[in-house]
Amino acid sequence: MEALAERLSHLDPHAQGAIRVIAFYDTLMCRRVYLPALVRASAGLSACVVGIRLHGTGREIRTSPDGRQVSPPPHPASTTAPITLDEEEIGTVWLERPGPPSPLDEVLLDRLAIAAAAVIERYGPARTTMADPALVELAISSDSDEAARTRALRLLGFAADLPVRAVAVRSQLPLDQLCTLICPARTAKAAPLVDVGVILATTVDEARFPAGVRAGIGAAESPELSWRQARTALRFTTPHRPTVPYVELGALALLAQVPQDSACDNADVAAIARIADSPQDLDLETLDAYCVTGSLRRAADLLHLHHSSVARRLERIGKTLNIELTEPTGLIRAGLALTTWRLLNN
Repeated sequence: MEALAERLSHLDPHAQGAIRVIAFYDTLMCRRVYLPALVRASAGLSACVVGIRLHGTGREIRTSPDGRQVSPPPHPASTTAPITLDEEEIGTVWLERPGPPSPLDEVLLDRLAIAAAAVIERYGPARTTMADPALVELAISSDSDEAARTRALRLLGFAADLPVRAVAVRSQLPLDQLCTLICPARTAKAAPLVDVGVILATTVDEARFPAGVRAGIGAAESPELSWRQARTALRFTTPHRPTVPYVELGALALLAQVPQDSACDNADVAAIARIADSPQDLDLETLDAYCVTGSLRRAADLLHLHHSSVARRLERIGKTLNIELTEPTGLIRAGLALTTWRLLNN
């Protein structure tokens, strides 16, 4: 390597410097350093503050050139680079150079990011969120015995003494990005399973689900039962309620156990189906908004319509259903019928 650097130095001094940076990190990786030592060595090489942050755990290390840990807040990063593992971005490295960037800063950060990924993988479990679907399926399957489930959870990186809950999601957003949003600084694993995505986590922040994501959140502390609950809760999601924790369903969860034939034969559910098949497809959206809010004016606000327009629609819906929607029992009947019809179609 030194001989090659010497030959290249006569042609391109930048190439010589780049090769020496690469050799520096190759040496560190051969010595099997940990992340703090890796950041400390990088700060000494770059002669400025170097930082690293892991998305999955929220861990952050910032070190000055003299080897001391630097307290927050950080200065603006002059150069950044992503840490990737298994094609997933799991963290970031950066330099806090006060002056203009050095010509070798990009090479240094690129090698630091590669070395950091190797350290994380070596001393894991790797903090990636995307997991082997076979392990995830083993963890949530009711057919798995306890020993197999415990082993699968351990291989996924979950501690034996912590509860693991499941989330069933339908999302256009990649599962790894969704995990980063809803499980900040917590262990989370995700995998696509047939028609739905599954996320396993010790803690889920319900308020952090982004728009456009449908999610059912299991309540049980055991992953197999939590997964069944999460799948059930996902069936209850609507455009006006895209995230449903199973614990909030209460007695409504019993509707998911109604036999399909019995549900289809119910007159109220059959009437909802007729509305759904009619060209006036906004009627169901109006009924849903009214059932969610229980108020004509709040439903109008939710739909961005005048309350008189909503009133006319509800009058038409009530005649089709043969239900007086302004009565409390009528509103309950309509809400149960609409929910049951959705369960038949989810």
